[in-house]
Amino acid sequence: MAEDMPLVDLDTSALEAAILLAERRLPALVVTETDGSPHSILPASQVVRFLVPGYVQDDPSLARVMNESMADRAGEKLGNKRVRDLLPSERRELAAVNHDDTIIEVAAIMARLRCPLAAVMRDDKLIGVISASRLLELALRPH
Repeated sequence: MAEDMPLVDLDTSALEAAILLAERRLPALVVTETDGSPHSILPASQVVRFLVPGYVQDDPSLARVMNESMADRAGEKLGNKRVRDLLPSERRELAAVNHDDTIIEVAAIMARLRCPLAAVMRDDKLIGVISASRLLELALRPH
């Protein structure tokens, strides 16, 4: 079930991570510590959230009065940030599963944590990821 997917670490450039998400149309990235162990999952939606000012998140009607040049400056906003700056301040439980977990076990973790990606572990080592779309593909395949 596990697939290879690019990884980023806490000190990767936020812009580099955002470009990776965009170019590969990924739902999320696994973020690792400097030693390669998984730290967290960075959903693409969290990067989008970082780009939208808090006052617009609080009142989305304000987005109508903002011009598109703000979207053009997204790269500038990410430019001097690191992946660690994009993560929520409160560390969340890592969506991690064992390499031999069933589809239902993986789905349960992803559903409980509302995460589009799960890190697949074997003997405390990251061996791949399972995306929600891959999980659905497997779950909906005729048996």
